[in-house]
Amino acid sequence: MSKSAMRHTLFPLLLLAALTACSKKPEDAGPKPAAVGVVKVFAQPATVTAEYVAKVEASSTVEIRSRVGGLLEQQAAVEGQRVKRGQVLFLVDSQPFIAALAQAKAALAQAEAGLEQSSRDLARVRPLSEIDAVSQQELDSVVARNSANVASVEAARAAVKTSQLNLDYTSITSPIDGVMGRTQIRVGGLISASTSLLTTVYAADPMYVNFSISERRMIELQRRLQLHSGDPVRTDGVFSIVLADGSKYPQPGKLNFVDAAVDQTTGTLPIRLEVPNPDRQLLPGMFARVVVVSEQLPQALLVPQRAVQELQGRTSLWIVGADNKAEARDVTMGARIGSDWLVTAGLKAGETVAVDGTQKLKPGAPLAPQPLDAPPAAAPATAAAPATGAKP
Repeated sequence: MSKSAMRHTLFPLLLLAALTACSKKPEDAGPKPAAVGVVKVFAQPATVTAEYVAKVEASSTVEIRSRVGGLLEQQAAVEGQRVKRGQVLFLVDSQPFIAALAQAKAALAQAEAGLEQSSRDLARVRPLSEIDAVSQQELDSVVARNSANVASVEAARAAVKTSQLNLDYTSITSPIDGVMGRTQIRVGGLISASTSLLTTVYAADPMYVNFSISERRMIELQRRLQLHSGDPVRTDGVFSIVLADGSKYPQPGKLNFVDAAVDQTTGTLPIRLEVPNPDRQLLPGMFARVVVVSEQLPQALLVPQRAVQELQGRTSLWIVGADNKAEARDVTMGARIGSDWLVTAGLKAGETVAVDGTQKLKPGAPLAPQPLDAPPAAAPATAAAPATGAKP
């Protein structure tokens, strides 16, 4: 190819390259801004709480046993239903006890007749003894016989009382108001006195909720409620109950008992709440969670938990600067609040935090912020510490 032909070929190529370079946009010269989901942080009220695994217990539990043995003749109350104090629950066959009572009454009558005779004998012999008409030995014999008859009458009366009590015990009643549990022995079964368990009655209202707290939480609770000040303890709004399905129990709990010593094996302090149970929603043996309010924060800064970077004990956030540049900032975190996390230091109200799309960010990288939907700031948040205690 001649030099003239080469010049004619290269010139259009150079011209095309120059035109292509001139057609590029200015922003193509630098890195493209990263699209990140962001939230603007505002101060809002928050409640810091701690959660504990708890177990529901009846305020009173009574095992129903018969005081006399025999055949179970009748079940007078329905299992699982409310019973009143003094209400008849079971009837034991009373015929043997009716016969025993009649026999005891007959023995009493016989003893009383013997006492009456010996009393008359003593009344005749005593005056004769004073005039030496009878010997001292005969007088002593009559006195001894009369004293024995007096004792026989007392023993017979005690036997009648015992027989009457045994007859009364054939009617088994509830000692408390509550709910009758499952019957353990059916009609026709043989009952052993004071041994055979017939059923259990549970006091249904109020109920007890038992849980344990750590020593640190115990100290915080003591300071807040002034447990040992001697004044009445007010626990309004401090304790609430969450059921196994996650629903909140409508009745508040009231502090009923704080143990006098810390459990040496677990390092925790047993605590008991008293909770109204008018609708029998709480049942003995149920597991629940006790939410204890530990702190009220009027101006809390909350960020989504997924926005927090954790590395080797340090926590940081990606902040969107005024020029939409990424800034990595170390922060101090507090309690977790649902899906949010409380920031205690390193963040100011009004700053914008990157939440999504932060995996490949670098300090100073340009950002394309995209606001995320967030709950209204007016709604108070609640922080909950991890639940402690035995799992259900």
